[in-house]
Amino acid sequence: MSSEAHSPGARSAPPSARAGSGRLPDFFIVGHHKSGTTAMYSMLRGHPQIFMPEMKEPEFFGRDLSRRRAQAAAARSRGRASYAQSRPQSYEEYLALFAAARPEQRVGEASPSYLGSPTAAGEIAELQPAARIVAILREPASFLHSLHLQMLQNHVQDEVDLGRALAADERRGEQAGSLYLARVRYVEQLRRYHEVFAPEQVLVLIYDDFRADNRGTVRRVLRLLDVDDAVAIEPVQANPTVAARSPALDRLVHAAKAGRGPVARTAKAVLPRRLRRRAVGSFQRNVVYGAAAAPDAATMRALRERCRGEVVALSEYLGRDLVALWGYDGIAADRR
Repeated sequence: MSSEAHSPGARSAPPSARAGSGRLPDFFIVGHHKSGTTAMYSMLRGHPQIFMPEMKEPEFFGRDLSRRRAQAAAARSRGRASYAQSRPQSYEEYLALFAAARPEQRVGEASPSYLGSPTAAGEIAELQPAARIVAILREPASFLHSLHLQMLQNHVQDEVDLGRALAADERRGEQAGSLYLARVRYVEQLRRYHEVFAPEQVLVLIYDDFRADNRGTVRRVLRLLDVDDAVAIEPVQANPTVAARSPALDRLVHAAKAGRGPVARTAKAVLPRRLRRRAVGSFQRNVVYGAAAAPDAATMRALRERCRGEVVALSEYLGRDLVALWGYDGIAADRR
């Protein structure tokens, strides 16, 4: 199955707003995390014929993601502020994200969790069967390494060694919510979208292509959306992979950012909230985090052995030699 989008013919107007309800997105960037979705979102937002809300990841679709929304609602009731708390909890709140879009604009959103969700594709298709879908895939081992560092940064993960984090993930099991290997079942994830959307509605991009040619890759998306692909596009470097220089300092600053601990109490006494958050964010970027060290070679080779079968299957599914592109031609598959 090809990863190419359709060749656009005459430009068609975006679907009109439903009477008495609001505007649903015309397109969805469905993932993955750490694969260029933030840069893609930022570049598309700059196009005059496209509207995307300030919130990058509404995560409204996907029943399996509803647990996060319920936790956010509970946090709201306790008066605790967080990014998850601000995500839409109702259909009306979701539609409100797109209320500022002009009638002639294409409307979109970017929630990387949708690609891994077993239910998001069907839920999106039920409400918006004409939607265009953009998926971005990255070589599995480098994706999981980068994802692990992001989870450490977000304090979702506290095991700093990737190999031990993967082992703990397997012991925990998927029913408890896999953080890693379940996310690289690329063929299974793409099939869910191809089962409910026509091939010409789904564009599968490869992260390597996006890194090599930001503008050219975004223009493929613009053609998918039937908007002007000759508009000047500025490349964006977004959400770089970083690591904490000191885990202890990282925990201290994270607590301060959440309004806990002695640093937060002192800052509250002398700075307004907006300035506090800006100061903490600047400190994190410039002091707490730095360039990530190269991953452990043995761990990465073992991970690539685990993922080789998936890369072979994905190559066949997309009709593209990703085995060679991603350097798997010299790696034997793990037969466990």
